[in-house]
Amino acid sequence: MPIVSFGQSNPLIDGRQSERALMIQRGMMLHLEQTGHCALCEFPLSSGRRADILAMDRKGMFTIIEIKSSVEDYRSDSKWPEYRAFCDRFAFATHTHVPADIFPEQEGLFIADQYGAHPMRDLVEEKMAPAARKALTLRFARLAALRLERVSKFSLSAGLDIGDAARSGDSE
Repeated sequence: MPIVSFGQSNPLIDGRQSERALMIQRGMMLHLEQTGHCALCEFPLSSGRRADILAMDRKGMFTIIEIKSSVEDYRSDSKWPEYRAFCDRFAFATHTHVPADIFPEQEGLFIADQYGAHPMRDLVEEKMAPAARKALTLRFARLAALRLERVSKFSLSAGLDIGDAARSGDSE
């Protein structure tokens, strides 16, 4: 078995998420887009952790969404409080088969399916320090550009043209 593979792999497939988590992610991404956010999944934070979703609104405010697909998923994770330092707002996203009362009442909560998400609890805002916001904004922009570059390369090698889709982005 070769250590290095020179074949093209799809840059949109991560492989770490369960089908249920991907369903929640899809619904959250649709909701965030509809509410004026741009979002990146599996965002690497400077602490070495990864946020399931990091979203930025039109004012440059950041929201981290932590996806929990089961009670076991929530109970086995103690790292989410660390994410507060990397956002203005924090929320959990889950689906209807996970009881909402297991999540801390002081945190935002969304119920999501593959078609969208519904906020169940408001997100508390704690503004980031300006220097931290600038650093995160730069990381967000660089990662978005790098991912677009990867998708473009993959599309070209697969004989696809994403030029029109890339050029028709939001011009705000």
